[in-house]
Amino acid sequence: MIGAGVMRPIVIGAGRGSRLGGLTDEVPKTLVHVMGRPMLEWILDALGEAGFARRDVIFICGYKADVVRARYPEFTFVENADWERNNILLSLMCAREHMASGFVSTYADIVYRGRAVRALTESPHDKTLVCDTAWRRRYVGRTEHPETDAEKLRADGSRIVELSRRIPSEAASGEFIGVARFSADGARELSASFDEARAEYAGLQFREGRTFERAYLIDLFQWMLERGARFDRVDTDGGYMELDTQQDLSLAASWWGDG
Repeated sequence: MIGAGVMRPIVIGAGRGSRLGGLTDEVPKTLVHVMGRPMLEWILDALGEAGFARRDVIFICGYKADVVRARYPEFTFVENADWERNNILLSLMCAREHMASGFVSTYADIVYRGRAVRALTESPHDKTLVCDTAWRRRYVGRTEHPETDAEKLRADGSRIVELSRRIPSEAASGEFIGVARFSADGARELSASFDEARAEYAGLQFREGRTFERAYLIDLFQWMLERGARFDRVDTDGGYMELDTQQDLSLAASWWGDG
């Protein structure tokens, strides 16, 4: 049994990954192979380097949930039953009952090195995001996922001042890789902010043309920043990649070699 008061990792893996075509007909995106292994296995290894065991994992499932449940019975599962109609913010908040002691959250369609998670766990701040400072080299020749889609951030030292896809590439400090850590206090602040934003924007446009239901994590984070919340960053110079298209899968080995 995992005791109360223990920070746990939350893997947000409810989506299908339709841009990968037939590769996700039978499995969710996180189980598609990259460099010979499912993406999820790379993620679990990275979390393991920071001391998280597989039995610690909270997995938010949706598409093909039965497949993940069968392969990883040691996980604690939370289901996003509405995954086809919402997005990653609402998906994460399906697991809010597991957030009270703080948590590390991660997208499920990325691969990154354990050093990034170790840096997160050593952060003294309440809300910390991993920033890839070498992010632009992954967009060279990446025609199906341009830089304009990157979840960019600007920072003053460690303190993040803006999070948006609309930040000009030249002005960005780096790209948020989708891995974050919230202390217990940070988790309480996140939950309260989510409730406040939902009360105001449910069913309405929230950020950058998206409704609240279709919001990304950075949409809420930026909303919080504009209301005085503090977010900090830890950096990774490469050692990260997002696998969104079959083109990305073909480029993965060269990206990984750079980081």
